[in-house]
Amino acid sequence: MFRQNPNSKWFSLIKVPLYTYNLSGRDSSKWINRMWRRLGDGPVLYDEGLDIRSQQEIKKALNNQGYMSATVKSSKKISKKKLNLTYTIVPGKPYIVKSLKYDIRDKGIEAILKKDSAETKLSKGMLFDINVLDAERQRIANNLINQGYYKFNKDYITFTADTVRNTYQVNLTMHLLLYKASASDELRNHNQYRINKVNFITDYDVLQSSALSSIEINDSIHYKGYPIYYKDKLYLRPKVLTENTYIHPGRLFSERAVQNTYSSLGRLSAIKYSNIRFFETQIADSSKLDCYVLLTKSKHKSVAFELEGTNSAGDLGAAASISFNHRNLFKGSESFMFKVRGAYEAISGLQGAYGNNDNYTEYGAESSINFPSFLFPFLSENFTRSIRATTEFGMQYSYQLRPEFSRTIASASWSYKWAQRRQKVQHRIDLLDISYIYLPWISPKFRADYLDKANSIFQYNYDNHLIVRSGYSYYYNSIGGTMQNNTTASNSYSVRINLESAGNLLYGISKLVNQQKTENGDYSILNIAYAQYVKGDFDFAKNVEIDKRNSLAFHAAFGVAYPYGNTAVLPLEKRYFSGGANSVRGWSVRTLGPGSYKGADNNINYLTQSGDLKLDLSMEYRSKLFWKVQGAAFIDAGNIWTIRDYENQPGGAFKINKFYKEIAFAYGLGLRLDFDYFVLRFDGGMKAVNPAYSSGKERYPIFSPDFSRDFAFHFAVGYPF
Repeated sequence: MFRQNPNSKWFSLIKVPLYTYNLSGRDSSKWINRMWRRLGDGPVLYDEGLDIRSQQEIKKALNNQGYMSATVKSSKKISKKKLNLTYTIVPGKPYIVKSLKYDIRDKGIEAILKKDSAETKLSKGMLFDINVLDAERQRIANNLINQGYYKFNKDYITFTADTVRNTYQVNLTMHLLLYKASASDELRNHNQYRINKVNFITDYDVLQSSALSSIEINDSIHYKGYPIYYKDKLYLRPKVLTENTYIHPGRLFSERAVQNTYSSLGRLSAIKYSNIRFFETQIADSSKLDCYVLLTKSKHKSVAFELEGTNSAGDLGAAASISFNHRNLFKGSESFMFKVRGAYEAISGLQGAYGNNDNYTEYGAESSINFPSFLFPFLSENFTRSIRATTEFGMQYSYQLRPEFSRTIASASWSYKWAQRRQKVQHRIDLLDISYIYLPWISPKFRADYLDKANSIFQYNYDNHLIVRSGYSYYYNSIGGTMQNNTTASNSYSVRINLESAGNLLYGISKLVNQQKTENGDYSILNIAYAQYVKGDFDFAKNVEIDKRNSLAFHAAFGVAYPYGNTAVLPLEKRYFSGGANSVRGWSVRTLGPGSYKGADNNINYLTQSGDLKLDLSMEYRSKLFWKVQGAAFIDAGNIWTIRDYENQPGGAFKINKFYKEIAFAYGLGLRLDFDYFVLRFDGGMKAVNPAYSSGKERYPIFSPDFSRDFAFHFAVGYPF
C-alpha cells in the first residue's frame, strides 16, 4: 500500500544498514565498496510518483471496503535533508447493501446454494465491501468444486451494484453465469462430474514426459476394481494404495478428496512424489472423469553416519552414531530404523574425588518401526482413515559410565501420532512407555555423600526402578507445519500441552492382590520398585511482527509433577531443571534453583538442583541485521521448586507466600545464524535478580554486575521458543 518506507533500523532504533551502505565509496569496481553495499541498505529518496501511487492505493483500499467518497492527501515537512510525509485520510460515509438478489440460471447449482445459504457471507445491511464479495465468490466455488463441478471457478460468479440516487445504499445482485467452453459454443448448465475409474501407476518418472503413453509399464493387477500398473515389481501392497486414496469410482468429483489423497500419500515413506491427473470422458449422457494416480518410488534403504560435539554445562565431549533405515519393510511403507551410538565427555570439577575415572562414556542402541496407520484392535476402517495416524513401536538400550556410578536404561514404547487442520494441530498418544533403570555400580564416596544420608531425596533415584507410563501431547501452531521457522517475518503463536501418568494400573493391581510391600515401604514387580506420579506441562509462545525486520516474541511455560502412592520422590528422569539455553539464560544449564537453594558445594549440581514445579517466562526482541545474521535482546524469568520440603534442598519448597520472591531474572543479547533449515544460536545472559540470596549486591547483580560471576554463554541449535 505504501510505496516508500523509511530505511530499516536495528532493533527499531539505529539505521545501521544505511550507515553500512554509506561506508561504500562511489567506485563500484572495488570489492570492498560492493561488499558494504550488499550488507547495507541504500538511502530511501523521496519520489513524488510513488507518493501519488501510495495515495491511490490507500484510496482504492478504502473504496473496496465501501467508502466510495474517501479522500487521501499527503503533506510534506522538510527539515534539512530529511522529509516527513503525512497522509491525511477522510473516509466519508460508507455505502450499505440495501437489498440482495440472486440471478442463478443453473437450477442444479441453485438447489445446492439454497441448502448452503446459512453459510453465506452476504446479508442486507452489510458494508458494500469488495473483499467480502470476493470471499463469497471463492466460498461458493470451493463448495461446488467439492460437489462434482470439476471445471467450476469463481470467475463464473459476478456482481452488479446499483446505487440509490442521493443515498449511500446499494441494490446488490449476484449472477452465476452458465458454462461456455469457447466463444463459439452455446451457453449450457455446468457439468457435474463423477469418477469413472481410478488407476494407479506406481513407477512414474517425474523427469520423463507426463504423457500417459510415454510411461513405461510392464505388468498390472486389479484390486477391488482398481487397476494398478507397475514396471518390474509392485513394491507396495494394493491395500495400502486403496486405503490412502479418497477418490473412489462412482462418487462425485471432490477437490477435498484430491487434497486428502495427496496428504495421505505424502505420509508414505515408500513414495517420493505423487501426482493426480484427471481425464474427461463421456459415458452415455453422463460426464465422467478417469483418475490416474502417478507415484514415484523413494529410495527405500539408506545408511547414515553422524559425528557431533557436545557441551554439557561446560564439559566438552564427542558422540558418533551409525544408523540403518528401511522405508518399506513389509511393503506397506513401514519405516524401520536401527541405530548404534557412542559418546565420550571429559567431566571437570571432580578433581580426582572419584579415583582415576574422571570422564563419562555411553554406549547404546535403539530401534523403531512406524506403521502409516492406526493399529489397534476393534477400530473401524472409517475411524482409522479419518485421523490418518502413525503407529510407532520403539526400543532403546543405553549403558552409561560416570565417575560416580554406572547406569543401564532399557525402554520400550507404543505410541500414536496424527495431525489435523493442515498440520496446525498435532496429537500424540503414548499408550505404553516402559523404562527400566538399573545401577550395577555406585561409587562408595558418592553413596556416602548423597545416598546414605537420612531423608536423602536421591535414595530412590539411585535404586533400580521401573517406570510404566502413559501420556498425551497436544500441539497447536497457528501457521501450521511440523517445523516452522519462528523468524521475525510472521505473526504466529503456538500452544503445547503434555499430560502423563505412571504406575496407577500397577498400583491398582498390587492393592487388588494384597501384595506385600518391600522393606522400603513400596510395592514392586520382580523386586523392582515402580514409580507412580502425574505430570502436566503447558507451553505458550507468540511472535508479534513489528515490521519486516523486527519482531517481539513472548514465551510462558509452566509444569508440575506430583509423586504419590508408591513413590515418595519423583524419578530424576522426570524432574525439572532450570537455567540453560532454553530457560533463564543468566544461569548455566541446570544451575538455578530450586527456590532459594544455593546449590551443592561441589559441581554435581544436576543431583540437587532439580524440582517438581517449573516456571519459565521470556520476552525477546528479534531484529534482522544483515545476510543470515539476526540479533536479539531478551529478558528471562523463572525458577523451579519442590512440592515437599527436602533436607538436601533447603529453601527449595514452593510456598505460596514467598515463591514470587524466588523468581530469578536475567537479561542479555544474542546472535543467530538463520539458514532457513536450521538456526545456530549464540546467547550471552547476565543475572539480574538472584533468588539464592536474600539481599545485597549478590541478590541484585543488575546494579553491581560481575562478569565472571554473573555471565553465562550458551550455544544452541534452533530458537529458544
